[in-house]
Amino acid sequence: MNTSQRGAGAVPPALPADPAQLTAEWLGSVLGVEISSVRVDAVGTGQTGATYRITPVYAGSAPGPHSLIAKLPSQHAEVRERVALGYRAEHAFYTRVAGTVAVPLPAVHHCDIATDASEFVLLMSDLRPAVQGDQIRGCTVAEARVAVEALAGLHGPRWCDPAWLSFDGAALPRAQGAVARGMGDLARFALDATLTGLGDRLSAEDRATLTAAADAVEPWLGIHPDRFCLLHGDYRLDNLLFAPDASAVTVVDWQTITIGLPARDLAYFLGTGLTPEVCERAEAELVAAYHTRLLGYGVTGYPAADGWTDYRLGMLQIPMLTTLGFAFSTETDRGDEMFLTMLSRGCAAIRRLGTIELVRTLA
Repeated sequence: MNTSQRGAGAVPPALPADPAQLTAEWLGSVLGVEISSVRVDAVGTGQTGATYRITPVYAGSAPGPHSLIAKLPSQHAEVRERVALGYRAEHAFYTRVAGTVAVPLPAVHHCDIATDASEFVLLMSDLRPAVQGDQIRGCTVAEARVAVEALAGLHGPRWCDPAWLSFDGAALPRAQGAVARGMGDLARFALDATLTGLGDRLSAEDRATLTAAADAVEPWLGIHPDRFCLLHGDYRLDNLLFAPDASAVTVVDWQTITIGLPARDLAYFLGTGLTPEVCERAEAELVAAYHTRLLGYGVTGYPAADGWTDYRLGMLQIPMLTTLGFAFSTETDRGDEMFLTMLSRGCAAIRRLGTIELVRTLA
């Protein structure tokens, strides 16, 4: 907990570097109101950023929000350096993209970044009593349906928009040619780090699937280059906040946006958020719900059969992004359990859907 009070003559920093700088002066300067004090509490277990709840005491008679959420870069210098592109991407999303899509988002009160991305701040609404999804526990089919329909609100409104091809705000560039080859090399590097770090906690079957998946990344990225949109990139339960009755969801954490095959987001979510048994039973219905919602946003020339094939292809997003996450984030006990759970579920889906064989056929 950190509590700050107004200090006479204090000049708030333009970009707070740590929670101690989330002061009453700084908050008042960005909200345009007078604040007498704030309470700052750490929330969440982010691997690449640091998130805090700010509870202000307003000095005036017209108070603002009861509480807000502030997101800062990781407080670990080595992590901050590795993921600076992610901070740039999140800033680009909220300042250049958010108003052009229909995905449900928190209200943003302030978003700023240093030229070199060494400092970053995002101030947004506190969505309590919404509940963060639990990547390890997984979700129900009803929750998954709400999430996939929300995802269509990201993809559908700007499906195959040519402007994405020149968009320079993504954390990862659109992967073609030399970029795809580089991603293939990076996938193998991340795989080696993951296999070494998780060791025999990964089954021999999953280790074989992950190796085959890493080898397939380069050709996989070149399939269906004419079907693209902005991807969340890390669309999973820990980045979703559900209403208490699970009737609505809000999507956060836009540090991994890229341009690519839309169903990569869909497959990543379903393949990691549902247990293998539930996923096998419900995935056809959920993929159909996503497709129907896309059509409602005006998407044409995309038959349901193509949507199902893309879903099968999209499963390689799981090992690619999860091993990268493991290789480049701070190690924690929950993080290791989460990565293991995601990889196990993803490998099961890849084998069940014949994703590696499909890549070989289409590449």
